[in-house]
Amino acid sequence: MNQLIECVPNFSEGRDMAIIKQITDQIAGVEGVRLLDVDPGAGTNRTVVTFVGEPEAVAEAAFRAIRKASEIIDMSKHHGAHPRFGATDVCPFIPVSNITMDETVACARKLSERVGNELSIPVYCYENAAFEEKRRNLAACRAGEYEGLPKKLEDPSWKPDFGPARFNPFTGAIAIGARDFLVAYNINLNTTSVRRANAVAFDIREKGRPLREGNAVTGKIVKDASGYPVNIPGSLKACKAIGWYIEEYGIAQVSINLTNINITPVHLAFEEACRKAAERGMRVTGSELVGLVPLKSLIEAGKYFLRKQQRSVGVSEDEIVKIAVKSLGLDDLKPFNPDEKVIEYLLRDKKEKKLMNLSCSGFANETASESPAPGGGSISAYIGALGVSLGTMVANLSSHKPGWDDRWEVFSDWAEKGQTLKDRLLWLVDEDTRAFNKIMDAYGLPKTTEEEKSLRASAIQEATRYAIYVPLQVMELSLKSMEIIRAMAEKGNPNSVTDAGVGALCARSAVMGAFLNVKINASGLLDKTYVKGVIEQGNEIEQQAKALEEEILKIVNGKIIGI
Repeated sequence: MNQLIECVPNFSEGRDMAIIKQITDQIAGVEGVRLLDVDPGAGTNRTVVTFVGEPEAVAEAAFRAIRKASEIIDMSKHHGAHPRFGATDVCPFIPVSNITMDETVACARKLSERVGNELSIPVYCYENAAFEEKRRNLAACRAGEYEGLPKKLEDPSWKPDFGPARFNPFTGAIAIGARDFLVAYNINLNTTSVRRANAVAFDIREKGRPLREGNAVTGKIVKDASGYPVNIPGSLKACKAIGWYIEEYGIAQVSINLTNINITPVHLAFEEACRKAAERGMRVTGSELVGLVPLKSLIEAGKYFLRKQQRSVGVSEDEIVKIAVKSLGLDDLKPFNPDEKVIEYLLRDKKEKKLMNLSCSGFANETASESPAPGGGSISAYIGALGVSLGTMVANLSSHKPGWDDRWEVFSDWAEKGQTLKDRLLWLVDEDTRAFNKIMDAYGLPKTTEEEKSLRASAIQEATRYAIYVPLQVMELSLKSMEIIRAMAEKGNPNSVTDAGVGALCARSAVMGAFLNVKINASGLLDKTYVKGVIEQGNEIEQQAKALEEEILKIVNGKIIGI
């Protein structure tokens, strides 16, 4: 599964679209990056750009954009309402999927070093990428703004993390960081009262509401020794909120910014707003996601509501997303299309032909055609996916079998594990064909000069290693699936025990079929020590799979009446 990060650089130009386009063209020109949004503001004289992709591609696009901005934006002539201190003012990286914050921080710091060294721009690392606590806060890094930068750079305590401690009046400085995803999210209320909506907003937001003397509404605001208002904190961390009226819909909303969805995810904000609204005599009718959202937000929400219903969470991704949309009321005001709102779905290449997008008959017809791929490797992965799907089906049927209500969560856990294995095996169906194509591409490289011959030979060996790795993954995952299948044969719904048996047959076949691919691909690898280790590993997996198949079939046959 690909790693994805989002980058949201802010450039100190919001009025000249020709300048903005030169910058965004740099981003759009990097392969593997999707430019999602360009939002210029004339009043702030600032443009917020959003793009996403794999880490290396995103870092390269960010560097090119920063370089172009440093060439065409003159900070000595810049004026705008928003705080700023550089041509590219801030450049945050946000983890989206299959990547940790630590990995995102490493990406941000690597870019910071490159910008400092190659472009000679002073760089401050902020948020999670900060090297010291006082620099975590962007406002602290940018304090004094562009006009105060010459003096700031002379202060040893504010020496840049990368780049020269020297004022460049043309480019200024830049803050590069790593932060969590921010989700803009509105809660719909069955009222037109902004005051009532604000009351709910103050109840839930981290900042809360001012403490007042006597009357909680009209009383004098209490202030601390420094003269700042004292607040009564709200119930949700990492949450900013305010109430407003939306004339288009004729309702009041609680408008929320969730600044860290790992601390307060969308579904918990929704539930808390429902609770606080009910306490004030109102009802939440639904909600609205503004902008884009990472897939994990809807997956977490869907699983949360399934668990509340004591239903298995081991169902397909489409079903989980559907439950999330309905439970959060995301289609309350207008139709909600996940393909247009979920980052990962937006990034899907709709032109790419995938075996898994074919119908059952289409897949069979494609396999039976004269094309060499898909072949045995893809079929083995698909058989493995079908095998674990059967085990997962038994788990889901068992989770809501009448009389087994107290065991739903145990079977849900098994089903969730099965869905994970199924999704990975389905991905490997197409990946096996891609691995085959990599070998063909390597053989098609030029081989005229000695250098070309060497590069071609190296590419062939690298592609061959990957063509071994893919079916080996099929073997390992199919073997893991047999643990689920055995558990379902032993403990699952007895009416579905034969389904578990068929699942075991599929899983064993997937292991043995994939091993044939491992062996044929390994025959073309020059590293015989590696080959020996792979074959030994494959033999061990195959023997375990055969033993498990025999054990599972014994259980199944023992439960079938009359056998």
